[in-house]
Amino acid sequence: MAAQELRHAKRVLAVTGAGISADSGLPTYRGIGGLYSDGKETEDGMAIEEALSGYIMNTRPDICWKYIYQIESACRAAKPNAAHKALVALQSKFEQFTVLTQNVDGLHRSAGTKNLIEIHGNIQDLFCTSCGHEKYVTNFESMKIPPDCERCGALVRPRVVLFGEMLPMRAVSKLYEIMEQGLDAVISIGTTSVFPYIAEPVLRAARNKAITIEINPGDTEVSHVVRYRLRDRAVNILPELLKHLS
Repeated sequence: MAAQELRHAKRVLAVTGAGISADSGLPTYRGIGGLYSDGKETEDGMAIEEALSGYIMNTRPDICWKYIYQIESACRAAKPNAAHKALVALQSKFEQFTVLTQNVDGLHRSAGTKNLIEIHGNIQDLFCTSCGHEKYVTNFESMKIPPDCERCGALVRPRVVLFGEMLPMRAVSKLYEIMEQGLDAVISIGTTSVFPYIAEPVLRAARNKAITIEINPGDTEVSHVVRYRLRDRAVNILPELLKHLS
């Protein structure tokens, strides 16, 4: 039924969370990169939310970068799975197909997703906190930690949303522009939708009587409003959905 309705859709938004990367070997519990559970204390005597905060990046970058390095190492070892690849294939099925992801792992980008909103950033996008020099680095292994800018010597950091920081305005603007234009379908994949800006596209689509689909093994904040609840992992559902649309 979900696939039959999707055949008539032209403008589609897929919203993805840590669950889509679970079958790439990345954990699904919350935290930047999904690698730490809430409140877990680090070996530095602070909760992971504090260690991975904008404040600690500014005051103790050595501590913040220690955990960023661990996250990047896990993301580097992961490869796009069948769910990521199915979303890439779905791009050609609709007039407009956008992926909004909470994940910083870069797997959508490496899979080949074209119209991508990385609302929490991408851990491989680095920039200088002083001169703004940008660099895309796919492997942190040989880097000095914390790294210095090759141009001015100031602190370099990834373009990700650390705890206590604001969302990137460009990404937020793009999301709201897409929602304002109207959506025929919103597919929520592997996210608990606890953040309002992640739940909003689904809630708005439901209010507008658009097609709403949730792919998640368990219940979430938006389960009560979606039209179709597909209770399984994305790696199992998305290739089947693609098959029915082909």
